[in-house]
Amino acid sequence: MRGGAGRYVNRFMGYATLGRVRISLAAAGSAMVARLLASYQMGSGILVTGLGVFLLACGASGLNQYQERETDRLMDRTRNRPLPAGSLTIAEALAFTAACSMVGLACLYLSGGIFGTAAGLFALLWYNGLYTGLKRKTAFAAVPGALVGAIPPVIGWQAAGGGLSDPGLSVLCLFFFLWQVPHFWLFAMQFGEQYRQAGLPAVTTVFSERQLARIVFIWTASAAVGPLLFVPFGLTLHGPVGYLLAAASLGLVLQAGRLLGRGRFTSSGRSLLSGINVYLVVVMALLFADRVI
Repeated sequence: MRGGAGRYVNRFMGYATLGRVRISLAAAGSAMVARLLASYQMGSGILVTGLGVFLLACGASGLNQYQERETDRLMDRTRNRPLPAGSLTIAEALAFTAACSMVGLACLYLSGGIFGTAAGLFALLWYNGLYTGLKRKTAFAAVPGALVGAIPPVIGWQAAGGGLSDPGLSVLCLFFFLWQVPHFWLFAMQFGEQYRQAGLPAVTTVFSERQLARIVFIWTASAAVGPLLFVPFGLTLHGPVGYLLAAASLGLVLQAGRLLGRGRFTSSGRSLLSGINVYLVVVMALLFADRVI
């Protein structure tokens, strides 16, 4: 019984890794935040929007890992993913990708109509078409690839009836775009040699560690500015929320400053990588609380 249960758990974890559940949940959360900001109310619709974005993100991740299965075998960081490790077959991975993508698009149609479906398809094509292809050609593919992170807020905002020309939506999308990029630079600092050995372009061959530390600081500080714009653009309702967003942004910048002082990826780099993730959760939680309260 224990052995059978263990196999089910391992398969479940394999599918969770294939769908990059944590990243997919962040994408879903950004869409739900945007819908709440535009509609000022909770409801079943927000859950359908979040589920659609989550499943579509899982499908895109599964397809991406299928596309990169050969290079994933060449890097210590990725060789234990389901396809290189053999814990899932190619047929299982593609079935998972197709099911998640189709159900996700159906949810987006139910919550956002044709526009939501079209935006979801655009994100899928941009991520698995342009971005995945660019990774083999340039070390800077993650910058245009970060555009995918700005699409879920658009989906959520439009599903609630918000206008696409609203300046508040532009500020929100800018934040989610900028938030993603420091991840790329931090991974580049930590795993640049693995990328190079796998035959992928690596920014560590273009910039020194100290230069990369400066780049990470600039992008992190830019991302931290985004929530400060939420207040003047009307995305917050209560004064204390603005102060808390400012405090969180200041904390992130100070944390990035420690990496800048070291000039290379050490424990401060790993700490900043975790800090960026926590920062996103804090910002989304404050926006949720501000509207719900």
